[in-house]
Amino acid sequence: MENTNSKSTGLKVAIGILVVLFLGTGFYTSKLYKDKKENEATLTKEKQQVMADLSNMAKQYDIAIGENDVANQHLVDARDRIEGLMDSLKISQNSVNSLWRYKKKFLSLQEEMDVLLTENDKLKIENELLATTLDSTNVQLAERAMFTDSLLVQNTELAEVVENAAALQAVSLKGFGVIERSSGKLIPTERAKRSDKIRVCYTIARNTLVGSGDKELYVQVLDPSDNVLGANEQIQFEDKVLNYSLVSKFNYENRSLNICEFVAPNDDFLTGRYIVNVFNEKELISTTEFTLR
Repeated sequence: MENTNSKSTGLKVAIGILVVLFLGTGFYTSKLYKDKKENEATLTKEKQQVMADLSNMAKQYDIAIGENDVANQHLVDARDRIEGLMDSLKISQNSVNSLWRYKKKFLSLQEEMDVLLTENDKLKIENELLATTLDSTNVQLAERAMFTDSLLVQNTELAEVVENAAALQAVSLKGFGVIERSSGKLIPTERAKRSDKIRVCYTIARNTLVGSGDKELYVQVLDPSDNVLGANEQIQFEDKVLNYSLVSKFNYENRSLNICEFVAPNDDFLTGRYIVNVFNEKELISTTEFTLR
């Protein structure tokens, strides 16, 4: 009888322990599931916040790029990196390590944006000051604008390509009509009938791979009827014949050099679009256009 009671008591104790273990396991499992859901919700919320921050950053770049007639390539590249990071974040797993990596990249891009936008604001201010101080009686302001343009080019990847090329390159090419006073003073004008000459200005980019010494480039100015103005002489390079308006000769000393040339009309200037091309032998290295009314 005692053995039966002892076995019954032991069985009850065992069942009690199992019940306690089962309840404890169920509670622990429920807590883990709850914690997992809370962590997932937190990670999803933080991921959405990082995505929103990146989107706002991309919009700031779009505004900065849209404020300039010529986009700063550094701003464009930075915006493209942000869009690539957003695409990657969309398909990433919701994990602490993954989200932390994206937060670090975001902080790095934030620092880069602060620097780029500050530089862009400085360039905008410089350009605005140049625009407001434009004096039609002083053509030197055009040369100053070209110098500013050359600084912009040096801040882009294009400048790195130009500097690494083993050939002279012309940047910041501009063409415009000028009135020539008897005193020698030059006045820019957009009117065909008032133009005495066309002034062509450009900058030779610094290139350490090009040896110093006397150099020459060929300038070609086409009027609205595609006539070559100026000398309209020919030179042949292998299988190509080039008609040019003038030969621009200069002494290159391994540094940036601003050059301006004049092209006289063959007759009265026509109204319409003019095209200016600069050739390094047979290679077209720069082109621009302007209009005389």
